[in-house]
Amino acid sequence: MKQNNYQGALQQPIGSGFNAKSTAADVIKGIKLKGKIAIVTGGNTGIGLETTKTLANAGATVIVPARDVEKAKRNLEGIPLVEIEPMDLMDPASIDAFAQKFLESGRPLHLLINNAGIMWVPLRYDSRGIESQLATNYLAQFQLTAGLWPALKQANGARVINVSSQGHQFGTFNFNDPNFQNREYETLQAYGQSKTASNLFALELDDRGKAFNVRAYSLHPGSIGGTELGREAPLELFVKMGFADEQGNMFPEVLASLKTVPQGAATTVWCATTPLLNSIGGVYCEDADVAPLASDNELSAGVKPYSLDEADAKRLWEWSEEISGISFSTI
Repeated sequence: MKQNNYQGALQQPIGSGFNAKSTAADVIKGIKLKGKIAIVTGGNTGIGLETTKTLANAGATVIVPARDVEKAKRNLEGIPLVEIEPMDLMDPASIDAFAQKFLESGRPLHLLINNAGIMWVPLRYDSRGIESQLATNYLAQFQLTAGLWPALKQANGARVINVSSQGHQFGTFNFNDPNFQNREYETLQAYGQSKTASNLFALELDDRGKAFNVRAYSLHPGSIGGTELGREAPLELFVKMGFADEQGNMFPEVLASLKTVPQGAATTVWCATTPLLNSIGGVYCEDADVAPLASDNELSAGVKPYSLDEADAKRLWEWSEEISGISFSTI
C-alpha cells in the first residue's frame, strides 16, 4: 500500500462525482461540522469568504485572521460562528501572535485552510528580504502551520489545506536564487515558484503529519471571476497570457471558462470535508477531485511532477526552517 504521494504515487482522480461546475454547497451536502474549529486565512473576500460561509453554515466555528479587521467585519456580518482576529501574512510577528493567541485558547484545530495569497505583483520584499509572493503565498503558510501544530495534533483528525494554483506550472522552486537577487524579476515565475512551494509543503507535511492524524492537501481552485486577486496585474500580462486583447477586453472563450466564486470554493471545501480523503493525503486536487499528473504542455490540467518531488519537498522544508528561523518539528 502506498503511504505517501512522493513522485505522484497517489496522484490520480478517485471518482468523487463532482466536476468543474460543482459548488461549495454541492460538495458539503450531508456533512455536519458542529463542534469543529476551522481557521481560514483570507476568509473575508473572494473564495475565502465563500469557504467561511460554507463551513460556518455547516456548523463549524470559523476563525478568520485579517489584515484589515474592519473590512473583515463588514464582509462577514451576519455569518454565524465566525471570529475575526488581526494578522498580516507579510509580518512574521503578527503570525506568531495570532498562533499564540489561538493556542492559549486551549482549543483543537480541525481545519487550517491556507487560502490567502497575492498574485502578479511588482517586485517587493518583506522585512527579511523575502520576495513578497514567496513570503505571502508560501512562507507564511509554513510559519502559521508550524505555530498551530500543537492544536492540529490535539484535534486527532485535522486537515491542512493549501490553496495553490495551476500557476505552479509557471515555475519550479529556484533554490539558488529564490528571492530574485541575481536574476531578472519575472512576476509569473515568482508566482509559480510560490505555488510550487505550497504544493511541496503539503506533500511533505502530510508525510510527517499522518502519524498524528494530520493530513495535508494542495489544490487549484480554478480561474475565478469576481475576486480581488489580480488587481495589481498590468494589462500587458493578461495580453501576454492570451487572456485579453490590447484594449483590455477579455476574450469570450476565457470568460466562458471562468468559474463563479461558489464553484471556485468547491475544491477547498471538498478537500477539507470529504470522507473520500480520509486515507489519502499529500495530493493536489482540482475540480473537487484528486487531479491527474500534468502533461509536458506549458499550461495543462493537473499537477507538474516537479511539484511532487520528494527530494525537493525535504530540501524546501530545511530551507524554510533556515530562512524563517523556525524549527518545525512534527514530533
